[in-house]
Amino acid sequence: MQRNRTLWIIALALFMLSGCADDKAGGDAGKDGANGTDKQQPDAVTTASLVNDEEGFLRAIGENGSWIVAILNDLKVDGEAVVAGTFHDKNDPNNEVYRKLALYAQDADHNITASYTLTVPKLVVRSENFRIQGGTVKGDVFVEAKGFNLHETATIDGNLFFADEDIKASASIDGKVSGTTDVGGG
Repeated sequence: MQRNRTLWIIALALFMLSGCADDKAGGDAGKDGANGTDKQQPDAVTTASLVNDEEGFLRAIGENGSWIVAILNDLKVDGEAVVAGTFHDKNDPNNEVYRKLALYAQDADHNITASYTLTVPKLVVRSENFRIQGGTVKGDVFVEAKGFNLHETATIDGNLFFADEDIKASASIDGKVSGTTDVGGG
């Protein structure tokens, strides 16, 4: 029984690691076009910030943070939290500008297995195309950048304010907002 479990864990680890390699079709995918020499390919470009405390969370959502921030438990932030900086999907500059706050855990098939609550008096969004997915933000959210997205699996237990009408018009609100959704509210 223990041996089967160990083999299963090793197989799962190898499967997960295999998703990190850059496996492009074609013989020149790993070659430098100028001289045909091998160039280093990154093992992964999808690094997320996994956080479980206030300090780690504030660092992860800041200008030098990560394109995706995932909390690992319910989290309370005592002061204003600012999402800032320009990031790209999967941290690849060739991809669209995108940033995500994941308030959930998921299984290997991407099914949400647990939802978490981020309690913060004021969450200010200054990153374009910022998405809140899963779980609950308990507090007010102030959006100052275009492309905000509240996924259908997410809730804002508070108010949602936009800096102006253009920013509000660019937003996609599929989740639930318990309070007011409006322009202003500063």
